[in-house]
Amino acid sequence: MSNELQGKVAAVTGAASGIGLECAKTFLNAGAKVALVDHAADRLHQICEELGPSAFPVVTDLTDPASVDTMVPQILQQAGGLDIFHANAGAYVGGNVLEGDPDEWDRMLNLNINSAFRSVRAVLPHMVARKSGDIIMTSSVAGVIPVLWEPIYTASKHAVQAFTHTVRRQMAEHGIRVGAILPGPVVTALLDDWPKAKMEEALANGSLMQPSEVAECVLFMLTRPRNVTIRDLVLLPNSVDL
Repeated sequence: MSNELQGKVAAVTGAASGIGLECAKTFLNAGAKVALVDHAADRLHQICEELGPSAFPVVTDLTDPASVDTMVPQILQQAGGLDIFHANAGAYVGGNVLEGDPDEWDRMLNLNINSAFRSVRAVLPHMVARKSGDIIMTSSVAGVIPVLWEPIYTASKHAVQAFTHTVRRQMAEHGIRVGAILPGPVVTALLDDWPKAKMEEALANGSLMQPSEVAECVLFMLTRPRNVTIRDLVLLPNSVDL
């Protein structure tokens, strides 16, 4: 256990699995108190019991504005403050546009864009009042390089990039750092709809990363001196040629 985040309070959305869960664990190991934010109440409570007293659940449906409104009060009630907010929750839809389901697109776009933006807006007043804070957005390499087989997902992450860097510039005067982590393919449930052959090929040739590798990079972003902002951190497996 390190003490790089000792005394800090962090919140991570989409924390019941994948990158979110690994980031929560990494923050805990660095000394932070961590709010795990997710809609999966039973799983969230179970995880927090396993992680110990510095982890606490904040059950929130990010697609429900009324539920998002309860997120920050829950965090402040249990931890008294908030230093780090990782807007990580998201969904994935790949495939050819001609074969896609627009209703499925809407659900993904709502979570990846509207819900992410609303959750960040919810934490800003507290951070502005304190004149300090860190916000990390989970973007994707697809946010800067259009990926042929995932046009709708790519569009959602381009939106995240635009939001990240306009908000970053607005919040700089308030002492709040805003940056994006942009991973390539990571072994998470978001890739469950990849074609089986593509998944097998990716696992065989080492072109998928583990969530823990992303979490280590997020911790690096958060632990730079306060006069430094890492606005984008792109990480890729060596075998991915992008």
